[in-house]
Amino acid sequence: MSKKHHGTSLDSFLEEEGIFEESQAFAIKEVVVWQLTDAMEKQSLSKARLAALLKTSRSQVDRLLDPTRDVTLSTLQRAAALVGRKVQIELV
Repeated sequence: MSKKHHGTSLDSFLEEEGIFEESQAFAIKEVVVWQLTDAMEKQSLSKARLAALLKTSRSQVDRLLDPTRDVTLSTLQRAAALVGRKVQIELV
């Protein structure tokens, strides 16, 4: 007997709850933070050193690495460049 999908998709559920866009934005931020943190770890780059390279404070780097906070695209691009990455955005 094959199992069939019952109920709605997660996206449908989130839309019904009125939190789809918010959830999607948070998930994207979590992935970006994970990628940036991973790149920092691979280069043994501390938050304090990243702050110095960005010419900003350590608390600003903490905000950058907090998926609950909004950051500017230019800040994210500068941080990405410092770890040898780039930001790519696409509308789908």
